[in-house]
Order: sequence, then C-alpha cells, then structure tokens
Amino acid sequence: MCLKKYFNAREIGFGMSSNEITASAALAAISAALQMMHVGYLSPWGMWIDLVAVSWILGYFIYGGRTAFAVSIVGALLITLIAPSTWLGAIMKWIATVPMFLVPVALQKMRGIGIDKLAKLRFLVPVILLAVVIRGAIVIPVNYYIAIPIWMGWTPAQAMVYVPWWAIFGINAIQGALEVLLAWLLVFRFRLDRFRTW
Repeated sequence: MCLKKYFNAREIGFGMSSNEITASAALAAISAALQMMHVGYLSPWGMWIDLVAVSWILGYFIYGGRTAFAVSIVGALLITLIAPSTWLGAIMKWIATVPMFLVPVALQKMRGIGIDKLAKLRFLVPVILLAVVIRGAIVIPVNYYIAIPIWMGWTPAQAMVYVPWWAIFGINAIQGALEVLLAWLLVFRFRLDRFRTW
C-alpha cells in the first residue's frame, strides 16, 4: 500500500492520470506516424499543410491543456528524429500549433467554462479565429528572422521578398483551422470524447 502511494501514476505524471499518460503516448505516436507518411499539401513557399498536429489538438479536446502540451512536446521530439527538417521543422510546428490549444485553455480559465462548451460551433469558431490571428502574429516574424534564414540561408529582407507575409499567414490559418476542426469532428461528432473516462 505504501509503494502504491509513492509510485502512483498521477504523481509520476505531474498530476496526469494513467489514462492521460497512455493517451498522450498513443497520440504522440500517431503524430509521428503522420509525419512519416506526411500526407498533405506542399505549398510553393515550402510550407506544408498536413495532419501531423491533429493528434495534439485531440489531446486537448479529450483531456485538456495539460495533455495537449505533453503530446505536443513528445510529438515535436519525435518529429525532430524522423523529419527531413529535423529540429527546425519540429520547433516551427510546435510554435505554430501551441496557440491552437493555449488560446482555448486561456478562454476556459477566464470564463470558467468546460471543454464541452466548445462542442458548440458558436463557441468554437470565435476561439479558432482568435487562435489563428495569434498564431499568425507569432509565425510571421519567427519565419522571417529565424526559420527561413536558417533553412534557406536568406537574409530577413530576402525572405520578405520571396515569401510574402500573406502566404505565411494564409497557410498557417488554413493549417490551424484544419487541425482544430478535424480534431473537433473526431471528438464531438465521432464521439472520441467517450474515452475521457475509459
């Protein structure tokens, strides 16, 4: 009985239940598998619209922000190991995707509402729009001053000439909305939320 107290999965997982830990591992593995298959659309500017981070948002809709954060960290580490873009691609994916679950988490905290409220599109759509705007405000300067210069060897000024800001924003808007809407459909329409208490 004493050992159970000290080796409880909730304590080892920093407050996560054994269900959450197991789900986090499974969702991160799905993310890695989607990265390996890399089904998606490669834009003319070298940015992908893909399904890699859908499982990160699934973690949020099923278990909450803590699980989404855990899945995103493990998923990004796995992407570093298997993606051609290595650590740079993983960091950019992580930076771009985190607002898509941190914004709804922040709104939940401020308004004192549960995740189930987001099952209604009238609540979800404004949250997605705000998250997309914040995502764009983050990724545009990060692309111009860090990612593109490292990846392409261009100066920020050259990057701004060859990759217009509206392309970065537009691709990220489509990517962010796609991730959230697919995860939302899987959880609230195909009822993956039943695994919350599985």
